[in-house]
Amino acid sequence: MSKLSAVKPEDWAPVLAFEEYAEAYLEESWGASLHFEDSRTEEIASGADVGAGLRYLRRSEGPSGFETRHGSLNAIDPAAAMALARRLAGSSLNGRSKGLSALTRCAQPVTIRPEDIGLERKIELLVSVDRALREEFPLLRQVSLTYAERRKAFMVLNSEGHARYEERVATLFVADVTAERDGILQTGHEVVGGAKGFELLLEHDPLRLARGAAARAVAKLSAPPAKAGEMPVVLAASAGGTFVHEAIGHSLEADHVQEGTSPAYVGKVGQVVAPENLSIVDDPTLPFARGSFAFDDEGTLARPTAVVKDGVLREYLYDRITAAKDGKAPNGHGRRESYRHRPIPRMSNLYIAPGKDDPARILSELDRGLLVTRMGGGQVNTATGEFVFEVDEGFWVEGGVIKHQVRDANLLGIGPETLKSIDRLGWDIGWGIGTCGKDGQGVPVSDGQPTLRIPRMLVGGRHD
Repeated sequence: MSKLSAVKPEDWAPVLAFEEYAEAYLEESWGASLHFEDSRTEEIASGADVGAGLRYLRRSEGPSGFETRHGSLNAIDPAAAMALARRLAGSSLNGRSKGLSALTRCAQPVTIRPEDIGLERKIELLVSVDRALREEFPLLRQVSLTYAERRKAFMVLNSEGHARYEERVATLFVADVTAERDGILQTGHEVVGGAKGFELLLEHDPLRLARGAAARAVAKLSAPPAKAGEMPVVLAASAGGTFVHEAIGHSLEADHVQEGTSPAYVGKVGQVVAPENLSIVDDPTLPFARGSFAFDDEGTLARPTAVVKDGVLREYLYDRITAAKDGKAPNGHGRRESYRHRPIPRMSNLYIAPGKDDPARILSELDRGLLVTRMGGGQVNTATGEFVFEVDEGFWVEGGVIKHQVRDANLLGIGPETLKSIDRLGWDIGWGIGTCGKDGQGVPVSDGQPTLRIPRMLVGGRHD
């Protein structure tokens, strides 16, 4: 029996008897990962964690509008939590607690629990993928495969009387390969993951995914370097949503806006920030998506949030503190890595909504420019909006026809300006996944976009 299943919410009421806002976040998690490299198992890791985080908020004159006191302990024990509460809140614990509502429970459906699949089968999966890749692609110099699983249960109790419990399961497979010929090195990457059990790898064949990464790496060995300069760029839906996540998403998180580190969107709610046919949504309710949840980590009910609707900025991504500062209700984006961390505003599943253009026609109208079908990593400076993204797979296009693949391309620009310039939106949509890092915390996310065209964009590559 898990420790959380035995928790009685009413036993925690004294911890919540604070003069303003108090919160107890109880968590129990289990995880395992396998890392296979150089045709051998490099690492097998597994572990469990359990603990509680307490947070007390009091309005103040500080920049955030609140004084925050947060602490954690490696146990789910009301008596130990009460001792921590006294250290954090002192005499502000007034002993008058509000009654907690009946516990609301939500458990993600799972067909095959990852822990029910033996370690030997998981290792053999990676061994078979590695063997097949090396036989099929002799130019591969390195094959790195990772399998990971995680199960997490948490409960949020607060002084407003809420008592909410959720269980989440996630599975992940990653393939990274490096190919070499004549001293030239090229890489390929593929990942699949989501809020599912081991059935995820029955629905998405790991060998097929890894072959795709290997084929891209080998193909780039024969490709010329990308031309550098300003040009039209088409981002295919298959490129995933790295662009919207990095170039736009972080800038719409309310703490960045309020701190002034995202100046492009400060005070812009109700103003036009994008073409009138473009909408951006963050939706943690998407079934089985990697960033999905029923409640955020403050216990706020998840719901879709249209941050941009028909080109107009409508809303930021809020947690409790940032929402209160703006006189708003939290919209379900308070997320934390674990009970040891404070919740902060974060994305979940952020995407540019599909438009009405035919993706094939968008490509056919590209006279001379770059088609990006796979994005690599990226980063953004939210203070300036400047971003740079690696292109994992791209093609030079002339007269609407793909001429040849290119390698070593980067995309550079300023997020708000690039967003406004988009002039074509396809009716399709593609997704990417990852673990988003912010303020030392990592949380699972996914991001998506349709095929879209950016008329003028700076491409980093070879100068003729």
